[in-house]
Amino acid sequence: MALRPAGEFDVSFARDMATIRRGWQWLLLFVFIAALYALPFYADESTTALVNRIGITIIAVQGLNLLTGLTGQISLGQAAFMTVGGYISALLVGKLGWHFFAALPAAALGAGLVGLIFGLPSLRVKGFYLVMATLAAQFIIPWFTRNAFPEVLNGTQGLNVAVPEVFGLKFNKPDQYIWLTLTVLIPSTIIAHNVSRSRLGRAFVSIRDNDLAAELLGINLFKHKLFAFFLAAVYAGAAGSLEAHSLRHLNSETFNLVDSIFLLGMLVVGGLGSNLGPIFGSIVVEMLTDASAMFGPFVVELFPDAAGGAQAMRPLFFGATLILFLIFEPRGLAHRWQIIKAAWRLRPFSHT
Repeated sequence: MALRPAGEFDVSFARDMATIRRGWQWLLLFVFIAALYALPFYADESTTALVNRIGITIIAVQGLNLLTGLTGQISLGQAAFMTVGGYISALLVGKLGWHFFAALPAAALGAGLVGLIFGLPSLRVKGFYLVMATLAAQFIIPWFTRNAFPEVLNGTQGLNVAVPEVFGLKFNKPDQYIWLTLTVLIPSTIIAHNVSRSRLGRAFVSIRDNDLAAELLGINLFKHKLFAFFLAAVYAGAAGSLEAHSLRHLNSETFNLVDSIFLLGMLVVGGLGSNLGPIFGSIVVEMLTDASAMFGPFVVELFPDAAGGAQAMRPLFFGATLILFLIFEPRGLAHRWQIIKAAWRLRPFSHT
């Protein structure tokens, strides 16, 4: 049971399970969401583009959290499933004339079905061997997009992705596209949170903690592991669709192995298995990416012969951050946030 402030008691099951418990918290949430939707009216384009990128990344990491954080199935193929979602959405909108909001769930579902295929090895292997099995997706899917159906997928050149259009309004700028991202991000966050608290989520956690004991308790490992891969790929497909239409071009290298590693690192930084972990991790790593662009010229001046120059700063910042978190905060920022809240609720008797 979560720690409550002094004098606050749960008198019903609904009250005990409530995520947002007070009126001022609901008000603060609505103000925050309204501020995000109004961001294009008071922030510059670079800030809006950053928030838009963070929102898309959160969706992808939320799916990975259901698979790795809750179920304990480590995956390095999340970016490959984003590629599947991006290609399906680009073809449905650009070639068949589908509406964007019809193509996006179709892309998510298509990526989910592909995720089922690559989730099959999880039934027989785990740990390092499962990582290698999921890594195969990061090689097979890009190869497929480069070599299969060149008249449709356009080989290595990739596809030009159509601009989403809703009610006659074209979302071709970051300060407009963020409305689409938020419209997908909010329900995806609610669904991921509810899954983690449902019977399905508890089955995922039991598999993560001890799959043999979970099977003895009657949990079908075959069904639940595959469903975890399906959900993770669905989220990746939705994120890939959003990112593809935002970039307006897609090829086999748009989402690569480095992106899969970054997504997994974001989850570690934010906190594995927590609902806030994908949000915290995505914000921190994406802001570090912007910081690396700022410090890149300075590093080039210091080390003019450094390979990669300013472009090498992003993995450098990410690697250093990941090492520091693994050493000093292995349970992620979400765990630190829980400690801060507990200390506040115990005031003035908090233990230092």
